[in-house]
Amino acid sequence: MIDLHSHLLPGVDDGSKTIEQSVRVLLAMREAGVTGLCLTPHHSVGRIPRGMPASHDEAYAALSAVVPDGITLYRGVELMLDRPIPADIRQFPGLTLGGTRRILVEFTYGAAVPAVANALTQIVQAGLVPVLAHPERYRACTPQAVSHWKAIGALMQVDATTILTGRGRGQRARELLAHGLADIIAADNHGDGRIIGAGYRFLCEAGGAFQADLLAVKNPAAILADEAVEPVPPLPIKTGIMDKLKQLLGPAE
Repeated sequence: MIDLHSHLLPGVDDGSKTIEQSVRVLLAMREAGVTGLCLTPHHSVGRIPRGMPASHDEAYAALSAVVPDGITLYRGVELMLDRPIPADIRQFPGLTLGGTRRILVEFTYGAAVPAVANALTQIVQAGLVPVLAHPERYRACTPQAVSHWKAIGALMQVDATTILTGRGRGQRARELLAHGLADIIAADNHGDGRIIGAGYRFLCEAGGAFQADLLAVKNPAAILADEAVEPVPPLPIKTGIMDKLKQLLGPAE
């Protein structure tokens, strides 16, 4: 599995605080089957002109020196779209996932559908492909809204462990899966126990092994190769099946 959303670059945001903490999480991820991980610390459009902080390069060098065997690290950011996108955004290095044309983005929780569509359009017009992080967090997230965002050219990243949770975000995440609107899953790990494998196992047990492979293996690999992702077939998850699977798999990691 390849996880394209994590906050394991130590000491730079609200994620992992130390190298030791990051290594512990990486070991757990490797045990769960993760082979590639993109480090995506929080960043914002307002800070783009100042460039990437030197502390990010220093933390990456330190973590790279002790990364467990079997895991490949990639770099990027989770970009908060807090203001209009600069037309020359592609000239600023270090923003995209693994140096590709794909860029992980997020909004404030109260973002409205038209504002999201407008910002995603700006990114596409700048020559990049937006990957919207955890769309299920936004109350504006409906299958209709997400279908519109995808028509603009955006990809959708659902949080892997949110799929296992109850109403609200969990319900919205499962609706995206049921409508075939998710492109990848990722853990959004902040130095804690959230691992992409929890969502992967859940989907497999729900009869969605093919979808799980696309969401956690093939499509993330395609993104890092700057290739087109494969559409993920709809996967409805019934409430009764979900309750049984949660008992079988245990709590979300």
